[in-house]
Amino acid sequence: MKFVYAVEGLSLWVGRAFGWCILILTLSVSYEVFVRYVLNAPTVWAFDMMIQMYGALLLMCGAYALAQDTHVRADVVYRLFPVRVQATLDFVLYFLFFFPGILALVWFGYEIAADSWRYKEVSFNSPASIQIYFFKSLIPVSGGLLMLQGSAELVRCVIAMRTGVWPERLEDVKETEDLLTEADMDTIRSVIPGK
Repeated sequence: MKFVYAVEGLSLWVGRAFGWCILILTLSVSYEVFVRYVLNAPTVWAFDMMIQMYGALLLMCGAYALAQDTHVRADVVYRLFPVRVQATLDFVLYFLFFFPGILALVWFGYEIAADSWRYKEVSFNSPASIQIYFFKSLIPVSGGLLMLQGSAELVRCVIAMRTGVWPERLEDVKETEDLLTEADMDTIRSVIPGK
């Protein structure tokens, strides 16, 4: 579990760090709206910045979402299976779909980033000619982080197949729905003895 927690810790740290893109994005969009519609003086950089902030957030928080088990999953039937069956199914699906897709992301992402650096690529969408080769470097980096986190998930699957219990995850933030459910259960326990 040391490997799993080390990789999860890295994924959480990167996700939290790139989560600040939301604040930067919010401030820059608010600024752009103000200067565009109130002062009638739009900027030339806001569009490219928004694309790069959204892209960085999407790319670099994928491993975070995987580490927190917050990816969207069609688990209508899956959650009814015993833990060992869930773990076996996850293990097989990681090898069939996840790793080939992430390997393609790393491979082709590296080629895209290398070409971008070679040409010192700039955005053709704006007159500001903002450099985008830094941003394109995030593609293979995010693939590498997803590959690491996927490996940690495989170890989790093996442990769950052996023990019949999913190992605990490092906790970070919780969904409001989960917090409300826990609060409701605490209320029920306090009102109904033995529950």
